[in-house]
Amino acid sequence: MTFATDTHRADYGRNTIEGFARVVSVDGAMAWLEPEQTTSCGSCATASACGGKAGPNWLQARRFRIANDDGLEVGERVVVGIREGVLLKGAVTAYVLPLFTMMVGGTTAQSWFGTDAFAALGAVGGLGLGLLFARLRAAHLSARGDLAPRFIRRAAGFVPGTDCHVN
Repeated sequence: MTFATDTHRADYGRNTIEGFARVVSVDGAMAWLEPEQTTSCGSCATASACGGKAGPNWLQARRFRIANDDGLEVGERVVVGIREGVLLKGAVTAYVLPLFTMMVGGTTAQSWFGTDAFAALGAVGGLGLGLLFARLRAAHLSARGDLAPRFIRRAAGFVPGTDCHVN
């Protein structure tokens, strides 16, 4: 897996979705970070169905790594970001592409064979094909480093040696 370094950090100021993370481990030239849970987590209407709800291993499962070009230390609180356009590409890849291929498969099978059973089979086949395309597209975006959050700046709250779920 390839992780791109952010050499154009100034470009990340515009149209960037930012969040806080804490450095939990430094492994050579890479730093492992855990996102901080926002206060709104768990309070929205879809909290029971959300994949982001807190649990015993929730933060550890959400760990990610970035290039440690800035000498980050364990316990530091940092601001990371991802461009809105990249987030939109990821959402289209994960949701729109499979849904579109499912609808095309269902309507094509319905028009060719004229029965609901074939329409259902066409929809399932289209969904499967769309999920395969989405997986390939996500792998491509990930290999380019597009889906990885980037370090933007250090944030207030650096406390060396603090408990930050380091195993």
